[in-house]
Amino acid sequence: MTYRGRFAPSPTGLLHFGSLVAAVGSWLCARHAGGQWLVRMEDIDPPREVPDSASTILAALTAFGLVADEPVLFQSQRIAAYDSAFEKLRAVDQIFPCWCSRSDLAAAGGMHRDGICIAPPDEIRAPAWRLRVPDNDVIFDDALQGPQRQNLREQAGDFVIRRVEGLYAYQLACVVDDAFQSITDVVRGNDLLDSTPRQIWLQHCLGLPTPTYRHLPLALDADGRKLSKSEQACPVEPSNPMPALHRALAFLDVPIAPAANTPLELLSRALSVFDPATLPHCSSRCAG
Repeated sequence: MTYRGRFAPSPTGLLHFGSLVAAVGSWLCARHAGGQWLVRMEDIDPPREVPDSASTILAALTAFGLVADEPVLFQSQRIAAYDSAFEKLRAVDQIFPCWCSRSDLAAAGGMHRDGICIAPPDEIRAPAWRLRVPDNDVIFDDALQGPQRQNLREQAGDFVIRRVEGLYAYQLACVVDDAFQSITDVVRGNDLLDSTPRQIWLQHCLGLPTPTYRHLPLALDADGRKLSKSEQACPVEPSNPMPALHRALAFLDVPIAPAANTPLELLSRALSVFDPATLPHCSSRCAG
């Protein structure tokens, strides 16, 4: 099967360094494999979205020389597909309505288990919908972070796939669209490693294929905080892309060609010496 990778940002602001690292890393892996690289805009959470953020992010990717091989997929246009997956799960009783609040769950240890709700049904309020998870371990081998094991019941619990407001959760939309786009390899930040077992279980429930996963180190600031949540998290500058692109390649331990004059030239030279096996095998590192 042809390698198909993707970069899937959320339009919640400008493109930051950590997102650029994920975009560059996923692009390099796809191109190294002679495959295709896609972009998906995960715009299914309107309360968190920033106006014009999607178009700004896409323009920034172009400025950095990162051009998708197919038209951008917008998740806001995929609601019917999520509805279909939701109904498939409901038809076999794998999901259930839940009226439990965060305070309800906090009183019970903070996690929802065994499909048993603490709060009773409430005809006035709309429920969230959760996926039942078994007392099973999900085991997979991350191509960068190594062997992984997570007990779904103890470490994830019954998790939300549709929120109270009727919005579909990231886990469901991501799984449905990875299958729709025939994604074979997911390269993304290590902050999503913990989500992967839930996504693998959802793939199993929906009869969908499981891609290969490679989770890149998180970019941290000098104080060890995730860069996207740090005061140092300045957006990268599309009007002057070379400095940030150099930093992203250095962060990924990719040899840099100092004589390159454009992003396309720099990426081409980086690709000529790139080997996924040399990516940093750590969970996080300082962005420098």
